[in-house]
Amino acid sequence: MRWWSVANFLSNAGTWMQLTVQNLLVLQITGSAAATGLSMSVQAAPALFMSLLGGTAVDRWPLKLTAAVSQALLGAVAFTTAVLVALDQLDMTSLMVLAAVTGVIATVDGPACALLGNDLVPVEDVPSAIGVGALVHNAGRLVGAALAGVTVGFLGTAAAYAANGLSFLFVASVIPFLRPAPGAVRHAAQVRAARGRRERGEPGHDLTIRQGLLFFARRPRLVALAAVTGVSSVFGRNYGLTLAVLVTGPLAGGAGSFGTVSTVLAVGGILGAVLGARLRRPSVRLVGTLAAAGGLLQVAAGLSPSLAVLLVLVLPMAVVESVSDTAGTSVLQTDPPAHLRGRVLGVWSSIGTVWGLGGPPALGLLMELAGARGALVTGGLIIAGAIGTGLALRTRRTPTPVPLPTKDGDVTDRTALSTAA
Repeated sequence: MRWWSVANFLSNAGTWMQLTVQNLLVLQITGSAAATGLSMSVQAAPALFMSLLGGTAVDRWPLKLTAAVSQALLGAVAFTTAVLVALDQLDMTSLMVLAAVTGVIATVDGPACALLGNDLVPVEDVPSAIGVGALVHNAGRLVGAALAGVTVGFLGTAAAYAANGLSFLFVASVIPFLRPAPGAVRHAAQVRAARGRRERGEPGHDLTIRQGLLFFARRPRLVALAAVTGVSSVFGRNYGLTLAVLVTGPLAGGAGSFGTVSTVLAVGGILGAVLGARLRRPSVRLVGTLAAAGGLLQVAAGLSPSLAVLLVLVLPMAVVESVSDTAGTSVLQTDPPAHLRGRVLGVWSSIGTVWGLGGPPALGLLMELAGARGALVTGGLIIAGAIGTGLALRTRRTPTPVPLPTKDGDVTDRTALSTAA
């Protein structure tokens, strides 16, 4: 697990360095901010349409081989881009094609690497492993964004892509040496068992996309998790957009001020990942409670009279969001049977892409109508109100045990019987 974490840190740092450099490269080629947004959408779009296929592939193919091949392919794309940049042959069309190919490979790589990490720890430590993964992701993002400017300034744009390619190859070289921990729920073994049950004609064990969709749709806690994440993603979380407008507008700050806010957000994300790694039994109720608390903090941030007050609020906002994400990911990766987890992650990736693509435009429209403060306050109230209403309705539907009086000579375990009654 330590080797896997180190490899993922390097890979995440390289990925965020490449994403940062890619945005700068598109601006250099086209001079258009709209084209930059388009390149990001092209890379994200395959997750909307192909994540179900990617998750199904992960449930069908050997997990370590799938993860190693996908990492090697991502490295090949990065090296190809580096060569084209070095030869000054990269145009907007080829950049878009390479971004789309990266997105397609990621639909398989994402669930494969997530489930492979879970195989490396005992089942009771999976939530902690997911928390460590969130910590690695946030730290890699922070380091990668910082390294992008340094690498381009001293070595050039091609070197940034080449460095990311090397990080993918390092991960691919580590994977063959990873061994499942004693007590781990081994994904490959569960898939083989499901395939055997399917061949014997037992229902509910086919390895199809439909089976993953049906499981997700019929699992109330996963549907509730999707609803909580959806309302939070559309009306909150996009702090890079809302806080940028708030800082540079009503609070009369500049780029430096927003840079400070972004740094505090990153630090809060890392602290939240550390706290999330200590979760033992995460639940959808916990995710909803944290998301509602984040909505209320967002309301307070929208009413901030100064940058100093905003900075005080931004740290707990980021911590709550990070812990909530870690808890939600733990539920998502541990709730389904092992042989269905790839497909469930595929369904989740498609849903998350919808929220990711639809959230910023909806929030931008809300800011046009209500301003930055109004968008933060309105969005936060919608998040807290919607989740609070859902929790209240869920509580009302929960059956209450009927108490039964105890008599001399009566049956034992009457408490259990009262619950059954």
